[in-house]
Amino acid sequence: MATMQAEFERIRESGRERLLQLAQPKEPKIEWYTSVGPHVRWGTQEMIWPVKPEALRADSTERLDILALPKVNFMKGDKINRPQFFYSCGRSSVIWKVKDGAKTTGSTERLNVLAEPKKTHREFKEDRKRLTNAPKINFPTIAQFKYSCGRQSPIWTVNVKAMSGTERPLISELAKHKMPHRDFQPEKPIQTPIPPSALKAEATERLLTLSTPKPRNEGPFREPDWEVARSAKNASASTRCLELARHKPVIDGYQMPRDEQWSVTRAAKRASATGRLEELSKPIVRATMDHVQFNPDAFLVKPLALKGSFPPRVEQLSRPIER
Repeated sequence: MATMQAEFERIRESGRERLLQLAQPKEPKIEWYTSVGPHVRWGTQEMIWPVKPEALRADSTERLDILALPKVNFMKGDKINRPQFFYSCGRSSVIWKVKDGAKTTGSTERLNVLAEPKKTHREFKEDRKRLTNAPKINFPTIAQFKYSCGRQSPIWTVNVKAMSGTERPLISELAKHKMPHRDFQPEKPIQTPIPPSALKAEATERLLTLSTPKPRNEGPFREPDWEVARSAKNASASTRCLELARHKPVIDGYQMPRDEQWSVTRAAKRASATGRLEELSKPIVRATMDHVQFNPDAFLVKPLALKGSFPPRVEQLSRPIER
């Protein structure tokens, strides 16, 4: 029993040390080969490099005085504080005052050519004429595209007979607005009115019991260890628990992964190469180019190679892909 208590104390001390280690804040990782300059804490108004007192007392040069001069404001007279977006949508205003010299000058021949209106197409057709029996009404002269977006106005003069005509049942039926669905329900108000019975109601004993907060001990955390019952210490696992605790077996024929380095067997060390291996290990001795260039039969194909036949697999692979 004393040994078990000592083991619990050891586990408790180790758990406490681990909690203290995890509770420490993370330290900045600064290496000597990546650290350039002093350590700077973000979010402060401190400068990265301290300014020398000589630099604070130094006088500016002539070049610095020239660069420090503000930009000259060329807006004089009536152009001062002119609103840039007063007559446009994000562009500078194009409405300027016209000079007196521009008012008295005459237009050039090129301006007269540009000022001529665009001629109509040779297949242009005028608007349809008014009805002969319609009354003549003197409307003021209004531009065709004044109240539209560049399209011809669809408003035409109404016939006198159409003005005095009677209403038909079909027109009256079509003029009715669309009726809502029979299961349509209007939207509820934002504030739901509470009935007076709910305002005067009292909570039951069961609601008061459920609304009582759960009693808890002082402190946000419980103790890291607690006492284990004797019956739990002396308990033995059932057959079902032992079956569930058994690890999953490997499949039949499974082989463990081979080590990266393995020792060479003694039989492999004492083995000797066969005659065929020695024959295949010999390098091909080729003549140098100095001797080949004087040999006229150096690049001739052997007669056995000319009589040889390739297997069906090679013929199958040599066929082009049909697309």
